[in-house]
Amino acid sequence: MLKIEAIIQPSKLDAVKDALLEAGIEGMTILEARGHGRQKGHTEFYRGREYTVDLLPKVKIEMVVLDEMKDKAIAAIGSAARTGRIGDGKIFVSRIEDAIRIRNDERGETAL
Repeated sequence: MLKIEAIIQPSKLDAVKDALLEAGIEGMTILEARGHGRQKGHTEFYRGREYTVDLLPKVKIEMVVLDEMKDKAIAAIGSAARTGRIGDGKIFVSRIEDAIRIRNDERGETAL
């Protein structure tokens, strides 16, 4: 089992979610986040004053998938979230040792 975490632009959430559902990935957790990488934020004007916005709104999507679904999930996220500009986001993949369904104590792949 693998955990896939994707940090994307908020405007791409619906497209990424739809692409994941089409790829057969149903379970996911979506979190609102703020941060920056190479994008480093931007400056804005409010009531005639300039200020720097260095933590930009992002969306974090987390899912645990079977090993064989990894490439499908990454391709779905990448194709739906890509604009070709700085700030498109990142995808992280890590190994999951175990999963446990709280309701009935199912473990491993059956808990997904």
